Amino acid sequence: MLRCVSSSFTKQFVPISDNNLLWTLSFHSDSHRYKTPMVLLHGFGCGVGLWAQNVDVLSQLRPVLALDLLGFGLSSRPQLSSDPQKAEEQFVESIEQWRRTLGLEAMILVGHNLGGYLAMSYAIKYPDRVKHMILVEPWGFPESSEESDPDRPMPVWIKALGAMFTPFNPLAGLRLVGPLVFLHVDDNTVANYIYHLNVQTPSGETAFKSMTLPNGWAKRPMMRRIDRLHPGVSISIIYGSRSSIDISCCSAIKDMRPSSWTLRFADQAEDFNQSILEICDNVD
Repeated sequence: MLRCVSSSFTKQFVPISDNNLLWTLSFHSDSHRYKTPMVLLHGFGCGVGLWAQNVDVLSQLRPVLALDLLGFGLSSRPQLSSDPQKAEEQFVESIEQWRRTLGLEAMILVGHNLGGYLAMSYAIKYPDRVKHMILVEPWGFPESSEESDPDRPMPVWIKALGAMFTPFNPLAGLRLVGPLVFLHVDDNTVANYIYHLNVQTPSGETAFKSMTLPNGWAKRPMMRRIDRLHPGVSISIIYGSRSSIDISCCSAIKDMRPSSWTLRFADQAEDFNQSILEICDNVD
């Protein structure tokens, strides 16, 4: 997956608590070492390789670090909690321990899918460590339609699709690539990468399952808590124009945080990269 990356980078296992390790790629340039580092958090069933079409461009103007979340990719796969709140907290604390180990003072957090959900959860708890947050087709923000409107049952066809594309199927990760479109990588490379990520001992996948309803929505939707986010933490949101993720919550976020959010659409890797660079130019 990383064969198409031309930038130099280092690879390491970063130690956190309980002898766990988080697999990390670091892209650094001496000329930009004083810029706020960008930290990339991948989505469900994915890993650092899914950023292969982005890191060359994104690391031109600032340090970029990508990690495999706890329980995913090459990172440690401990037994995580089956309680949705505790599982979420374990993910968040692993990111904070990773940050402390590397000595990062503040970060621009870029979270895709599940990574966007965890980025928001992290920012709520550790706002001083987040200079800006970019959510890329984030999962888990709106209420499930059945919970938000219990008198209107979910249509059967939606339930059927939910069963077909259940997030508990590891290979469904192919549809989670979202705006990270691979124009120059053979399809088999992506499929094989995701397959090998997910044939290992289930860990993060099991924790994610505990965090979701049967229809794939979050048990603890982020819109219930977004008002806890410090007003100084600004948010940008990026979606594909034909996103499969519910974007209805964007208007609610706009109403709650009119001076600290932007919404962009990007369908190709080039559009996505350019959007990220433009957002970050306004950060530092």
